[in-house]
Amino acid sequence: MVETSADLVERAISEYESPLIGYARTIVHDLDRARDVVQDTFIRLYQQDAGKVSEGLKSWLFTVCRNRALDVLRKEKRLVAVEDEVLERRDSGGPTPYQATADHERVEMVKSYISRLPENQATVILLKFEKGYSYQEISEETGLSQGNVGFLIHTGMKRLRSMLPDDLK
Repeated sequence: MVETSADLVERAISEYESPLIGYARTIVHDLDRARDVVQDTFIRLYQQDAGKVSEGLKSWLFTVCRNRALDVLRKEKRLVAVEDEVLERRDSGGPTPYQATADHERVEMVKSYISRLPENQATVILLKFEKGYSYQEISEETGLSQGNVGFLIHTGMKRLRSMLPDDLK
């Protein structure tokens, strides 16, 4: 009997969940983040062709787990910690509630145009600009090569610009 993705994930969870959480915890130094990394690893496993992954399941799981944990650390380094007293002394300089609402409406309108793009272009554009993913992260998320990701973003943005009304460009 051929093992399905669901069967493979069930087997992987029963055999490797605890060791993977322990491994991820040594990298991210936090149990909750480690659990999130492992959960994401199992989601990625489910998305794979079970026949291609089942032979080297253990090494595949630990490799993906390590890469996801390192991604978490890289994203955290992008965040800059600011002390509370510095924040209290500063004027927020943020948008007014009116401006925030207007900005949100503009974003939603642009997203409606993005949804008209071919699915692969829309996906990579949203990952890039909404989630802030790098080409490498988009490549890992979608299974596309980085070159293909760049091409899809370029052609999608070109098409999007041609569709958008002037007030949204």
